[in-house]
Amino acid sequence: MVLPQFLLLLLLLGPAPLVGSERVSDDVISWVELRGSPLSHLLLDPRSGQLYGICDRRSLANVSELLYSTSSPVDTQYVAANDPRVSTVAVVITTPSKQEAGGRLRLMLVGRGYTSRGPGDIPPVTTRRLAPAPPPRLAFSQEEELGKLVVGSYSEYNNHFVRAFRHRAHVYFLLSRRDMWHRKEYRSYVARLCVSDRGFYSYVELPLLCRGGYNLARGAWLAPHLERPALFVTMATGQASTPVATGRSALCVYGMEDVDAMLSRTQEVCYSGEGRGRSGQEEAYIEYAVSSRCLRLPPESVSEYPCGGEHTPSPIASSVPLPATPTITMTTQLTAITTATEAGHTIALLGDKEGTLHKVLVGSDWSGQLYDSVQVDQGSAVRELLLDKTGEHTYVLTTSKVSRLPVAWCERQTDCQACLSLRDPYCGWCVLEGRCSRQHQCLRHSKPNHWLWSFQRTNQCVSIQSLEPANQSRDEQIQVTLTVAHLPTLSPQDTLSCAFGLLPLQRTVVMGTTITCQSPSPELLPARPAGSDHLTLPVSLMFGHVTIASSNMTFYDCVAVGTLNTTSPCMACVSSVWACNWCPLDQICSSDNSCNHILYNHKQQPGSAGSCPVIVSLLSSTLVPTAFPTALTLLGRNLDLFPGEADYVCVVVIEGFPFYLNATVEKTNDTHTHIFTCCPHQFQYPIKQLEYSAPVYLKRNGIRIDTLPSLSFKLYDCSAGQSDCSQCRAVPEEYGCVWCTGRDSSSCAFNQSCAGIPADTCPPPHITEVVPVSGPVEGGVQVTIWGSNLGVRPQDVEGGVSVAGEPCTPQPDLYLISTRIVCELQPTVGPREGPVLVTVGTHPAGRSSQLFTYRDPQVVAVLPAQGPLSGGTRLTIQGHRLLTGLTSDLTAYVGLQPCSLVEEVSDSRLVCRTGPSEGSADVTVRVVIGLSERTVPNALYRYLDDPVITDASPSESFYEGGRVIQVIGSSLDVVQQPLICVGVEPLPGQRVKRTSRLAFLTTKQQVFNSSLTVVTGSCRVVTSRQMECVTPRLSPEVRVSGVWFQMDNVQIHYHSIKGQFFTYHPNPELFLLNRDTPDVPYRFKPGGVIAIQGVGLTRAVSRGEVVVRLGDEECEVKTLDDTHLYCEPPEEQPHSLTGLELPSLTVGLGNLQVNLGVVQYDSSLSPIPLAAQLGLGAGAAVVVLSVLVVILMYRRKSKQALRDYKKVLLQLETLEINVGDQCRKEFTDLMTEMMDLSDVGGPSIPLLDFQSYTQRVFFPGHQGVLLSQPLDVPEARRAAVEQGLNQLHKLLNNKAFLIKFIHTLEAQQGFSQRDRGYVASLLTVALHDKLEYFTEVMKTLLQHLVLQYVSKNPKLMLRRTETVVEKMLTNWMSICLYSFLKDVAGEPLYMLFRAIKHQVDKGPVDAVTGRAKRTLNDSHLLREDIDYQPMTLSVLVKNDEDVQPCPVRVLDTDTITQVKEKILDQTYKGAAFSQRPSAHVLDLEWRSGQAGHLTLSDDDVTAIVQGRWKKLNTLQHYKVPDGATVALIPHSQTSTKGSIHQVFQTTEKSPILEEEEEVRLWHLVKSSEEPDAPRRSSMRERERAKAIPEIYLTRLLSMKGTLQKFVDDVFVAILNTKRPPPIAVRFFFDFLDDMAEKHAIDDPETVHIWKTNSLPLRFWVNILKNPQFVFDVQVTDSIDAVLSVIAQTFIDSCTTSEHKVGRDSPVNKLLYAREIPRYKQLVERYYNDIHSAASGCYQEMNSTLTELSGSFASEMNSLVALHELYKYIHKYYDQVMSSLDEDSGGQKMQLAYRLQQVAALLENKVTDL
Repeated sequence: MVLPQFLLLLLLLGPAPLVGSERVSDDVISWVELRGSPLSHLLLDPRSGQLYGICDRRSLANVSELLYSTSSPVDTQYVAANDPRVSTVAVVITTPSKQEAGGRLRLMLVGRGYTSRGPGDIPPVTTRRLAPAPPPRLAFSQEEELGKLVVGSYSEYNNHFVRAFRHRAHVYFLLSRRDMWHRKEYRSYVARLCVSDRGFYSYVELPLLCRGGYNLARGAWLAPHLERPALFVTMATGQASTPVATGRSALCVYGMEDVDAMLSRTQEVCYSGEGRGRSGQEEAYIEYAVSSRCLRLPPESVSEYPCGGEHTPSPIASSVPLPATPTITMTTQLTAITTATEAGHTIALLGDKEGTLHKVLVGSDWSGQLYDSVQVDQGSAVRELLLDKTGEHTYVLTTSKVSRLPVAWCERQTDCQACLSLRDPYCGWCVLEGRCSRQHQCLRHSKPNHWLWSFQRTNQCVSIQSLEPANQSRDEQIQVTLTVAHLPTLSPQDTLSCAFGLLPLQRTVVMGTTITCQSPSPELLPARPAGSDHLTLPVSLMFGHVTIASSNMTFYDCVAVGTLNTTSPCMACVSSVWACNWCPLDQICSSDNSCNHILYNHKQQPGSAGSCPVIVSLLSSTLVPTAFPTALTLLGRNLDLFPGEADYVCVVVIEGFPFYLNATVEKTNDTHTHIFTCCPHQFQYPIKQLEYSAPVYLKRNGIRIDTLPSLSFKLYDCSAGQSDCSQCRAVPEEYGCVWCTGRDSSSCAFNQSCAGIPADTCPPPHITEVVPVSGPVEGGVQVTIWGSNLGVRPQDVEGGVSVAGEPCTPQPDLYLISTRIVCELQPTVGPREGPVLVTVGTHPAGRSSQLFTYRDPQVVAVLPAQGPLSGGTRLTIQGHRLLTGLTSDLTAYVGLQPCSLVEEVSDSRLVCRTGPSEGSADVTVRVVIGLSERTVPNALYRYLDDPVITDASPSESFYEGGRVIQVIGSSLDVVQQPLICVGVEPLPGQRVKRTSRLAFLTTKQQVFNSSLTVVTGSCRVVTSRQMECVTPRLSPEVRVSGVWFQMDNVQIHYHSIKGQFFTYHPNPELFLLNRDTPDVPYRFKPGGVIAIQGVGLTRAVSRGEVVVRLGDEECEVKTLDDTHLYCEPPEEQPHSLTGLELPSLTVGLGNLQVNLGVVQYDSSLSPIPLAAQLGLGAGAAVVVLSVLVVILMYRRKSKQALRDYKKVLLQLETLEINVGDQCRKEFTDLMTEMMDLSDVGGPSIPLLDFQSYTQRVFFPGHQGVLLSQPLDVPEARRAAVEQGLNQLHKLLNNKAFLIKFIHTLEAQQGFSQRDRGYVASLLTVALHDKLEYFTEVMKTLLQHLVLQYVSKNPKLMLRRTETVVEKMLTNWMSICLYSFLKDVAGEPLYMLFRAIKHQVDKGPVDAVTGRAKRTLNDSHLLREDIDYQPMTLSVLVKNDEDVQPCPVRVLDTDTITQVKEKILDQTYKGAAFSQRPSAHVLDLEWRSGQAGHLTLSDDDVTAIVQGRWKKLNTLQHYKVPDGATVALIPHSQTSTKGSIHQVFQTTEKSPILEEEEEVRLWHLVKSSEEPDAPRRSSMRERERAKAIPEIYLTRLLSMKGTLQKFVDDVFVAILNTKRPPPIAVRFFFDFLDDMAEKHAIDDPETVHIWKTNSLPLRFWVNILKNPQFVFDVQVTDSIDAVLSVIAQTFIDSCTTSEHKVGRDSPVNKLLYAREIPRYKQLVERYYNDIHSAASGCYQEMNSTLTELSGSFASEMNSLVALHELYKYIHKYYDQVMSSLDEDSGGQKMQLAYRLQQVAALLENKVTDL
């Protein structure tokens, strides 16, 4: 379908402007998110307060381009329904018209439901004219001559329009409505209207019946591309007789031929049959309560008037529905549909209410099969479905986003089987291209078997059915035959190939489905896998590089078959699955059958394995004792195959060592068998075990004879492991082991080796140990008895064990021969004690030396008495004799849950940890030991609800820890020992301090037992609802991975409480009181405060948490900021807590305690003596006389000052003449060098977009920007919160409320100046879409402000930003002047910035102090003659694939970081600062032919150290020559120093690197050589100005002269009136003039000051000092110092006071003394021209504000701003409500009531509404 040239957006519930989009590859869903009010095109009529829907017209090429917007609409221009529950549809048509240009009239037919809001005479279907429309006609207007559907009563029909579309010569509307003619049930209808019918005479409605009770149309799509065009409609079942749809829905399809036939039949019946058919039944009637009826006109009326006429009845409705059987039914509500045709098949794409896209294949009989469902936007209803013009993608419109996804993911499937298993009608396998594709993408899809449709189950992939042979010897090359099924037809030019693995392709011969090719030559085959006798290669049938089908072929290696089996190679060879034969004489396995006496494979000669020469068995005993001569006898078979005599050797392998024994051979009666007898041998083996299996085999002439794998004998040692008689007698009799008693010792030995007397009986039992030695009187525990001769079998000790006189039952399964008896203790009558006795047979009983005790354990108490349901409580059970038996015999229970032991049990206590419980309950505590069970008397343990934490603050700490976290929740006292836990992980590298350098070492693994280590801190429970936790101390060399509260088994992560993560910061750094002389006491004068300096003092700490102690008393903290802490010590000097005489000042921040040195109080003044009092009196008299003298001298001094002024001007003029040539040269160089900048004057000036610009102006210093962050509320509350915020937005649009709200906030004492500015910016964001209203509110507030200052001092108005309206004015100016900045002032301002940067960089800049040789600011002037030389480095820059040298100018005195910055400036010139890499992530590498590659850095082991001073490395230090080649490389982790890129960017007090405290860094000058910075008054500054030598002032003048042209360009661009000034400036200056006239302010200076304060000082000075507000650039300290002087010059130029300079004047005033009067004239002319210009710009201003509102409204996140504003309403809720209640106007408008509604929605609370 070809889309029209223009896109008409008719949006009732339509999308707001697009604010975020994402384009990704087709394998994922692409989406465009839509945000904003759903009623984005509704207009509010301020007169009636009602909403009306209007239309916009936009370009289809660029939807953001607004071609036409309805401004000031009249009632006939309201198109869309203004109720979100009422639908509106439209269709654009073109009809012939002689009155229109081009003879064509473009119209829009609109169908909309009834709404009670707004004009009530809008009919259901109207015709609208598209813009542009010639006057007096209006675009989108409802005109009588264009036509409309005339109806009577309309409201009760409740029409819901679903879709409008054109088909051939008719326009159709699909709708659902109440059938008022019959049973008043809701039904769906299709209405038809001729395109050319302007009178709507042809309007006919036909009811649609979808069988199964589906009566409400939800979505529809016309499919004209089908062979039989059809209307696809999604229907839902309605709830009873209501229009509310249920979850049951279906898709029904109606052929357009049937629809048109039924509509024409209805029209015919009403025209000529009075509405009745041939049967007399009613078939048509007049609808919508129109006073007309069906007629009996001539039968030919329908053919003569197919589109009706004035005499024909209308509107007509059919009584007979058009039925259809559902194509598919769903249990979810279908809301949208579109259709497509693919490979002759119809596919319906359906969207449902849950955000799912369903895909259905529709058959020719309209039956359907659901084949796929895709979740697009879960929980959000699909409102529209569209296919792109290629049919490749579907656009799915849901409530909040537009998603773009492909119609099918065919390309994801990489093989044929996966493709066919998709069962997607879009996809099929393209055989010869080897890919899953759509049909049209496969070139030969029309030929058989070339494209296999995946939806057809009978389709099968091309496959190799057989491969002959399937395996072959790798030593041969043969022909291979492949039988292929489903092979596609090939042309004579097509060739196929065989591929064996990665080997070269082999040509094939194709004969039908049989394909033959040659196997690869043996030398090309890859090596077989280790340990395998074959190699398997894939055999692929190839068409070019495409694999059509594949199988596997095996190449076997017969030699490997024999060599891999070392014990029986012959049997392995002839038994192999491969065709291998054995050559016995050559002892080789081969596929060749040409050797002598060959033994064929069992496949060729069955039973051939039995013909192999083999040793089959051991004729002698398989049991061989050690250390006793024994001869082995072997039986061999088939050895007669070997001809002649030979030497035979027996080989016995013991522990890997072979023993060779000569063997004799003896033939048997059987000709095929031989007996081999090995020489006798005494075998030994080192392993101490009873027996060892030793293999044995036979060699013939050094060649091994096959041996059965199981052929071995058992070598045994009777003495191994048989330490006593019983164990020896337990050895089986066939081993012949006896207990051999000798004179010195006895042992277990082989009977024929026993030199002593074999014992007939064993000694009596001997007991060595009994475990445990106690047990409960109830028994039930197991007693383990260790000893010797404790029997041979378990039966030997049955009934023979007693413990303390009580029998003990042995456990047979735990019995160890002779050494261990385990028996179960039996109960006894009471506590008793006695030995353990063991009786074996008739021997005397063995008696233990240990006494066993029967004990009666008792439990008496349990602590604590309660704990959480989750368990984890450490429970202490107290009692007596608890350590009875072993700890493993003891189990504690809390209720039915076991309580696990956590400590060693003592007789008096045990400690265990409780398990979880299913619910709150009181349960008993029990201890079970064996069969004894003891319950704690009179005590129950109570399971209570788990603790819950609702709030925890603060959310940050420093590494030293000790900060108190206040935790709020419930049931906190249930926990016994709550903890705060911090999970830490080692950093990838940790910094290790060295005396000479910093090195980076990888953290050793043993430092951390695992990747996560837990550090805990204690918590103190205050109440059940409050708890205090102290953060633990951490090492700075770890990374925090999580913080949680561990309360027994309850674990609550910090981020789950409020969605905020807990953060650890570096420790605050505090400086000594006397940093220069730490050994000298700090002198303190009583009555003052002590100022403590530091860095990061407010980082994770508040003023109330800081404890400062001076000696034994506290120093009260008064003020705390990031760099200073002020505390007030006691009036008298405290005592020292140490041995020192003077007290020390100690600052405590949690665990961090810092001693800052000792303090000494100045001595108090003694009482004034009498003589001194007399002296004071005399002194007073002298003062009076002095005053008189001063008065007399005043006039003389005034004249002297005038003379000095003229003298200074003369000196300045002389200096300027002296340096004029130098300035001209510098300016010429600067212009020459700047003209090659690609971004000068071009579009590449890095101007910030509007959103970034307003972010920086509205919220300076804010890290998290409100304009881009999402609304942070729980999903469950989002709908209510957004509703409340929308109501708050409406409330803010009430001017009375907004002004009362602002005044109420400003009246609050706690409403700070910062709060005022923040609220003003929030209001700007919230009301940015209505800047006209915002301007009116601002004007009203300014009028109130004028009233305040008129009675005081009007000149002070707008001097500072002290009120909300003053910040509103700043923001308003920023918005209105953005275009002026962009088009006019931006380029000269950027040129000035670049010129300053260029000039500053040309001279040396001290990296530590920030002072520069080239500057306008004397306080930042480098007052040393630095010897430096400019250099040009050749920087290697990678451009695409080539590396090109780029020349960069630097100074030999530049530090390495300064060089890197200049290189980045050159290589990224014209690019935004945020788009280039940072210098600290790159290293500078010097590349030289001799030196190789050398990485340069600011600080390394080569740095020069002089005493406590270390100098930063420069190019001069490294002796880098001019023209050297360098390159920037990624930063190396092993570099010895960090980057010095942050050298004094903000202050001159911080060191660059944290070295040892005694080392100080310097660059060009040492900081001690610099004069002290000016302090509170400017007196020192004046003295310094006098002391500036002429050479230094020359430097300032040189810089000033070089920059003069750029400064002039900026000032002229701002103050030029040759072009019309910005409308906002003219509008506001007119407003100020009106205010002055209204309040009778005649003083022109006052109005001048007002204008200066509102525009130059409020806006332009801010922009001049902060170019980063406008451009994406970096402003360094050196540049900022220059800009400050220029900004101050601009301020001086805007003042009305006379500009006088003298010897004591600031240097910047001296520099621009000659220019400021000229600039003043510019300002005066600018103000006068605007004043004298014709007024009446209010209407133009309103148009501009409307345009600005529409242009940038999408970039403002008003919901977040409203949410932030409500925090102030919440904070001052009572005061705001009180002021609204006291206001009579507010009472009439129910403002307080509306605010209560907002509070109820936002705070989820019930109010007294």
